[in-house]
Amino acid sequence: MDDPAVLGAVLSRFAVDFTDRPPIAPFGRGHVNGTYLVRTDPPTVLQRINRAVFPRPDRVAENVARVTAYLKEKIALDGGDPDRETLTLIPARETGLPYVLFDGEYYRLTGLIPGAESRETADPDALCRAAKTFGVFLRRLGGFPADALHEVIPRFHDTRARFEQLKAAIASDPCGRAASVRREIDFALAREEGCGVIVDGLASGEIPLRVTHNDTKLNNFLFDRETGECIALIDLDTVMPGSLLYDYGDALRFGAASASEEEADLSKVFFRLDNIAAFTRGFLETLGGSLTPRERELLPCSIRLITLECGIRFLTDYLSGDVYFRTAYPAHNLDRARNQFALVADIEPRLADLARLTD
Repeated sequence: MDDPAVLGAVLSRFAVDFTDRPPIAPFGRGHVNGTYLVRTDPPTVLQRINRAVFPRPDRVAENVARVTAYLKEKIALDGGDPDRETLTLIPARETGLPYVLFDGEYYRLTGLIPGAESRETADPDALCRAAKTFGVFLRRLGGFPADALHEVIPRFHDTRARFEQLKAAIASDPCGRAASVRREIDFALAREEGCGVIVDGLASGEIPLRVTHNDTKLNNFLFDRETGECIALIDLDTVMPGSLLYDYGDALRFGAASASEEEADLSKVFFRLDNIAAFTRGFLETLGGSLTPRERELLPCSIRLITLECGIRFLTDYLSGDVYFRTAYPAHNLDRARNQFALVADIEPRLADLARLTD
């Protein structure tokens, strides 16, 4: 945890009122940023943006500020509640910027959406509701100029580039780990052919460039505690120009898996087709008419591709010395990579079945 005195000093620089210094405690299960629940009235969420992941945190904050302002307008026009259906950024007290720079670190403060909770697992009905929220999110941002956003992580979902990073990590092998994970390396490299199908489609214009979330794990969806309705899609740090195919695939990589990406017992790891079907149904109900034929065609293979990409990222980080993802034990990233590769192996023989869901 960051120094509580530092967090208190940072908090005082935001335009939020409090008398006694409120308690601040770690919050959520994110791998990247330092996130804290602040017991202000009403509660707020303070985050330190990870500069190792986001070299330009100011651009991350600018993207989030622009997208949330746009979404709030669209939500209001739709008759919704802008304070519940997207994040509310609290500006810095003196500058009005959507972040505070303190001792070289960037922090931001958001309101905690009342009466909402995140989930690590969900049944098919809840996944269908999340998919509708996801579709509405993309639809509302359909008029936002995607190319006006900063690319805060260049080539983030460029699967071909991820393979090159893996090969570089294998070649340099800074921690001497490559020899012991030859099976995992061979599994990944055997699937390199065709990995650029989405990247190439974006480059040629065959796949439209859209505003995309780029981290659509189930725990980034908020559900109403009482009604179970899905309220909002949060954690907007990676909102960038891209393809909705990555978002769709990543939502199912997480939401349709039988176990979390932390599960090391691979006998428990497989895709649940009922969850895939439910999410796809909700997604197509809200956004299906906006998809191009090529996007619709590639929906099934996007699940496999993003899962493979995620496994490659975990394996690359393991070989590189665990410099990107937070780890709890030495083989943590390796276990995560094996978990994702088990999902890839499970879904590959079932791609024809998945294609029927999107017809």
